[in-house]
Amino acid sequence: MPHTARTSRRLALTSLALGLLTAAGLPAQAQQDSIVFTSWGGTTQAAQKKHWAVPFSAASGITVQQDGPTDYGKFKAMVESGNVNWDVVDVEADFAAKAAKDGLLEPIDYTVVPKSQLDPRFSGQYHVGSFYYAFVMAFNKDVYKGAAPANFSALFDTKAYPGKRTFYKWSAPGVLELALLADGVAADKLYPLDLDRAFKKLDTIKANIVWWTGGAQSQQLLASGEAPIGVFWNGRVHSVETSGQNVGVSWSQSLTASDVLVVPKGSKRKAQAMKFLAYAAGAKGQADFATETAYAPVNLGSKALMSPAAVKTLPDQFTKGQINLNMGWWAENRDVVAKRWYAWQAQ
Repeated sequence: MPHTARTSRRLALTSLALGLLTAAGLPAQAQQDSIVFTSWGGTTQAAQKKHWAVPFSAASGITVQQDGPTDYGKFKAMVESGNVNWDVVDVEADFAAKAAKDGLLEPIDYTVVPKSQLDPRFSGQYHVGSFYYAFVMAFNKDVYKGAAPANFSALFDTKAYPGKRTFYKWSAPGVLELALLADGVAADKLYPLDLDRAFKKLDTIKANIVWWTGGAQSQQLLASGEAPIGVFWNGRVHSVETSGQNVGVSWSQSLTASDVLVVPKGSKRKAQAMKFLAYAAGAKGQADFATETAYAPVNLGSKALMSPAAVKTLPDQFTKGQINLNMGWWAENRDVVAKRWYAWQAQ
């Protein structure tokens, strides 16, 4: 690209960013300040930094420091001690619902954050949507060269699909649901979860499970073949695919949910945090993040800024057989499930 074309493009992007900030109530020449943004690490946080933090800082003058991974115990301890070092945190929606109920979050200032632009499914009084994702089954095609696994029942068929399986380690929506689906429970009959039945099903492959604790680890397990089949965040599989690894994906019975952004109660930089939320949830920031990660945007105007090819990779394009995880049930039962989950893992 000629130098003059590059310069024009930079000016156009800068003007657009400043326009978005002005619309969100952000001054073009903000006083130098900083916030701490905490997320899950790996390719997801790298994309959040690239498409949210860096352009936000350039336009507002507010530095965004990175921390992570998100740790719910640390989050709660910060708030309860009054020593809050995080300002914006990417969390799962069920945690956000419980944290709001427990008084751990600051309310969102919707005079700053553009609520009318946001998908109402993913934003509320104490949270703003971060991205919309799906748990999908993926497999290493170099290991499984025959018939592709079709749905979650393949995870429990160690004869047809031998080897280790990998699942999310933490007590969270997803693994219990897929166990029940594989055991024959209808999607519309999942909740309330039959914990006895779910754990009994998981017992059948417990010796074959490798637990992943974060997205980067899940990608490594899949790509290396150490655990050649399992359940993953769709964006992490997309990243493995685009890196040239020989992996396959089954969208059958994909389990959908959202991550959300919250501000811990007692944040010392609440005003700056709200400005960052306005930018992160803006149409362009969401569109750019979604294009890179294949996680769906929460801003209603973002898809118009994306290429048709990028839109086709998003989880809301695979609605056949898709199942929405019930975050309300999880928020009410989070502590009970966690106690049993970790006791079962330790057995």
